[in-house]
Formats: sequence, structure tokens, C-alpha cells
Amino acid sequence: MTDKDTGTLLITSQVYPPDPTSVGQHIHDVAKEMVQRGYRVIVYTSRRGYEDASVVFPRREIVDGVEIRRIRLSSFGKATIIRRVMGGLSFTLQCAIRGLFVPRLSHMLVSTSPPMCPLAAIVIAAFRSVAVTYWVMDLNPDQMVAMGKLSPTSPFVKILDWLNRMILKRARAVVALDRFMADLLNKKVDTSHKMLVAPPWPHEDHVEPVAHTENPFRKEHGLSDKKVIMYSGNLSPASPVTTILEAARRVEDLEDLVFMFIGGGLGKAEVDQLITNQNPPNIRSLPYQPLETLRFSLSAADVHLVSVGEDIVGICHPCKVYGSMAVSRPILLLGPNQCHVSDILANRDIGWSVNYGEVDKAESVLREIHATSSDQLHTMGSAARRTVDEQFTKEHLCGQFCNVLEHGISSATIERTFD
Repeated sequence: MTDKDTGTLLITSQVYPPDPTSVGQHIHDVAKEMVQRGYRVIVYTSRRGYEDASVVFPRREIVDGVEIRRIRLSSFGKATIIRRVMGGLSFTLQCAIRGLFVPRLSHMLVSTSPPMCPLAAIVIAAFRSVAVTYWVMDLNPDQMVAMGKLSPTSPFVKILDWLNRMILKRARAVVALDRFMADLLNKKVDTSHKMLVAPPWPHEDHVEPVAHTENPFRKEHGLSDKKVIMYSGNLSPASPVTTILEAARRVEDLEDLVFMFIGGGLGKAEVDQLITNQNPPNIRSLPYQPLETLRFSLSAADVHLVSVGEDIVGICHPCKVYGSMAVSRPILLLGPNQCHVSDILANRDIGWSVNYGEVDKAESVLREIHATSSDQLHTMGSAARRTVDEQFTKEHLCGQFCNVLEHGISSATIERTFD
């Protein structure tokens, strides 16, 4: 910590390490950086796991100088929307009350986990006159409406829309993850004068390429003689992998081609149900892997699958693409021609693209990947890694984000925007 006295930064997020959710990992990177800049940083987060509410974390601890305070009755799991809403609402109300009494509070960072959490920032800012930065990781109720879970005319949707407009107006700075998300936000409230468009960064402290011959994960799971196409991360029903699953069944004759789905999310049920009911020889499922072994699981792939739902472009951001590229692996995009990942793939020989429902094309691409030499895959993966080094480094993106958090858009140093 530096000697300067900069006040207290309060961060509210329902997820935070050791919970493996990517949002929490990125928030910790920011919190750690702000401690190094001289701030006292307090994080309010849930005491229970986001995916598995039976997991209980310590009530209080200090990690990397960040004071973590975990709140009871703030997560009831993701089994139903009602459970998620009740947990999020309980968390938000407790944050709002506690935040009113944080001493020397000067800054707040609020994200979209849970979607109603900006309410806490609005309440606290109204009484404490603090600078608020709004980090938009996804858009709700837009996601629920796009998935058909909620009607656009439902009272809950209208309340969340109102809350979104309020925090967009109140925040000193708004951070969107891609140009599609920025467009959707500016349709709600024009925040272009105080918006940073910048993606999240790969978890560089835990992600680096590992050669197949030196990878214990490949040995443990019998992948030494296999070519692996991997999906790693949260699998949402809004970004289904049905097209690839159907194509995978068509290429079972390629006995050394394996599809691995690692992680969680409600959409993972489609994969697990297929395995249970039909036991395909080339499709495997594993839970989230520990962060400290992430380099091994990600590097076990030859190609990484990234899915972007047609109806959620700009609503959800495909964060997993950065880790996949950081371990020097090519990308197989399952998604529309206009999305953030297609922007990354454009004019770069680092992967393939298939749209939803194009099972015949998907089969053809899978056979092409199988026929691609290891040397060519290595060349494509190296180009993907160079893209990360040139545009998506943690040092640059996290530093730029913290400049905005600390000073606002008008005073922060913004070196470039990202397509």
C-alpha cells in the first residue's frame, strides 16, 4: 500500500473469490490494484457459493489487502429464478444499509451481480455523495426477456429497466464490455460522454500455455493421443451448444476427436443429459476446475469453443474467449456474424465460425479441424496469443479501468477503445 490517503472504495458484488465465477476474479483484480494505489478497499459479497449455495466461505478475511465482508442470506443458488431474485434482493438491501455507515467512503464500484445491486449504490450515493462507477457485465432484464423467461410487460422487467436508467444517470462513469453492449446501454440512457468501452482481461496470473506433453490434465483424463475441442466456463441457456452437440454425434467415426465441456451454468444440463441418455463416446463433461490449475485444463484443448447466442449479442459478453486465446489456442465460434467474437476473428487466421442451426457446416468444420495439422493449429494459436498481448493484457485493461474508477472519464487516461 502507498502512503497517500485516498479514502475508502466500497465494492458490492454477489460473487468474489474463492468463488470461481469469472466476474468475481476480475473484481478482485481491480480491488487489489486499488489497494496498491492507496485506497482502503472493502468488498461486500455473498457468504455462499454462486453455483452451489451449500459452499460457505469465511465471514471476514483480508486477501491482498482487500477487506472482504461476506453477507449471510444473500445467495440461495441458481436452481430457479425466484431463488436468484430473493438472494439478490436480500444481498442488495443488506449492502445498502451497511454502506451508509462505511467511514470515509469516497468511491463505489457496483456491477450487475446481482442485477438489482445498483439500487444499493443509488441509495448510498444519495446520502453519502460518493463517486459511483457502474461496471456492466451483462444486461438484465434484457437477458431474461431474450430467453423468454420474462415478458417485456411484466412489472419486474419494468422495475429493473427503471433501475438501469437510474444508475446510468447517477453513475460518474459507465464501463461496457463491447460496442454492442454500449449501443444497447445508450438506447436506455445516452452515456456516451462518460462511457468506457473495454473488455475484461484474461486471468494472466493463472493462464499460460502448457505444452501437451507436459500437461498433467491431459494425462489424467486420457487425452494423450486425442485432439480436443473444449468449452470451458459458464454455459448459459441463452448460448446453447446444440448445433455443436448434433455435429459431434455425426463425427463419432473420428475416434481421436474429443469434445470436453468443463464448467457449470444452467445450459450445462443439455450436455449432461445427452451423456446420461446416450453415452456418446466422444463427449465428456467435467465441473469447474480450480483456478490454480486453470492453465492445465485450458491448455489441454487443441481448439476452444465459444458460443454467443443470437439474441444476446450485447446483452452477455463472451469473457471466456480471452482465456482461450491466452493459452495460444484457436477459436471455434458458434454464433452470429455480427458479435464481439466475430470482430476478434475478422482478418485474423485464428479460428472458425459456425452459425446456430448450421449442423452440416458444423460437421464440415469439425472434420476440417480434425484434419488440420498440429503445426498449423500451433501457428493459429500463436496468432491468437499475439492478439491478447497486443490488445487484451491485464496490465493495460485493468490499469485503464482503475484510472476511470479513480478519476472518472474526463480526467482518466484513455489510450484507445476496443472493437
